[in-house]
Amino acid sequence: MSTLTTPPTGTQDPPRPSRLEDVDGVVLSRVRPTTNRPALLLAGVAVVVALVLRLALDVHVALALVLAFVVYLVSVYAVYRTLGGPRVAVDQVLRALIYFAFVCAIVPLASLLWTVVSEGAARAFNPSFLNQTMNGVTGLHDQDYVEGTGPFVGGAYHAIVGTLVITGLATLISVPIGLFTSIYIVEYGAKSRLARWIRFFVDVMTGIPSIVAGLFAFALFVQIFGPRDAKMGIAGAVALSVLMIPTVVRNSEEMLRIVPNELREAALALGVPKWRTIAKVVLPTAASGLASGITLAIARVIGETAPLLVAVGYARALNLDALAGPMNTLAVYAYSMFTKPLSPAVRDPSLERAWAAALLLVLIVVALNLLARLIATIFAPKSGR
Repeated sequence: MSTLTTPPTGTQDPPRPSRLEDVDGVVLSRVRPTTNRPALLLAGVAVVVALVLRLALDVHVALALVLAFVVYLVSVYAVYRTLGGPRVAVDQVLRALIYFAFVCAIVPLASLLWTVVSEGAARAFNPSFLNQTMNGVTGLHDQDYVEGTGPFVGGAYHAIVGTLVITGLATLISVPIGLFTSIYIVEYGAKSRLARWIRFFVDVMTGIPSIVAGLFAFALFVQIFGPRDAKMGIAGAVALSVLMIPTVVRNSEEMLRIVPNELREAALALGVPKWRTIAKVVLPTAASGLASGITLAIARVIGETAPLLVAVGYARALNLDALAGPMNTLAVYAYSMFTKPLSPAVRDPSLERAWAAALLLVLIVVALNLLARLIATIFAPKSGR
């Protein structure tokens, strides 16, 4: 019999080398800095370089920032290569590039939000602006307001109502069509040729310009009502539904696909009809994703301007009948106030109205996104008791 030998007690593993070689013979360093102090110090140096370039040498702001960032990248690579080797240096450089890309994406958004809020907050929350329309308002009223001899008149009440009416009708048209289409693609015709063609056309519709949807809706209603009476709220709803349906279909399809097949098989094994399985098992399970996707689709089209200009037109008074006459929306209202001020000599009141309408539109979109998150949280499947 062979005897097992055990190592003597008290022995320790040999000390691990500070450097290793991989299979290719490349030297890897075990030394890895555990602090970001060098990067922070170098960032401060880059800020100083940018200030010197801008203030002392009068370099353009964008060029000064780019040059300072290049100096920061070179310095980071040199410092971290000395501290931890080439792989740590490359890691730090790529991390800096990621942070830079994040800042480039956030800065325009923050600047846009700040501009809209600063320019439109004073007028957007004014009760008179929210309760008045533009019916009867002329450039003389704006001149009197600027000269201090008259109050500020003219608001966006009709545009707010028109936005809600047209978007609501578009939702009523788009959601059933998009949801039933996605149910057919996932549940009934997953591998059929018709489902493949539907996916293809949905992808094509996703990329069409919005003005094409407006032209389609206007041409359709011209054939029904004639060119004089074709501009109406329902035409704008049809134009927006053309843009909404592809988004609803794609999102609903993805939400239905993530429902586990075991749930369907369990219901079918109990003798439940397929339609009832879809209605009682599949749709409630995917309700969170479906509701949030529909809400985001609404937010995507609520700010469209071009199709509504073509299909609906512009109205200065309140119109609650979507089947008779033009209506107004916040997007069209802001565009009209900015491009065609009531008084060319006095543009400030019209610009105030445009910025206020833009801020109200942004707030509605933000509210819809928050509503989507709330719905997703409420209808999310419960993981346990």
